[in-house]
Amino acid sequence: MFKRMVVQLLCIALLNLGSPLVAQAGLIGTLQAVEADTRAQDLATVNATLARDQVREQFMALGVEPAEVESRLAALTDSELRMLAGQVAEAPAGADALAVIGIVFLVLLILEAVGVIDIFKKFP
Repeated sequence: MFKRMVVQLLCIALLNLGSPLVAQAGLIGTLQAVEADTRAQDLATVNATLARDQVREQFMALGVEPAEVESRLAALTDSELRMLAGQVAEAPAGADALAVIGIVFLVLLILEAVGVIDIFKKFP
């Protein structure tokens, strides 16, 4: 009985080997390739800033989980991510605390607008 089931399973597997796999291919334009590269660079810039211990501590103090921040960061559009990365890049070198506060506020504002948190609705 066992040998018969194994033989049937192998026959089905061999029949499936002959079926062609479907693959779709298309041309990727230069603009799409550059935008994908730019998004990756912007995401790396923002992630490097958000990976700092001070930023993580501030999020935890405000009750925002790091996993929520990462998921919302991944959901940002290209233009929003570019704007956020630009603000991080333009921050003065000696004003890390101000940049961290600005980034935290911007991320909280985005999370508030999306409806994930209700920090600003608690105040009259």
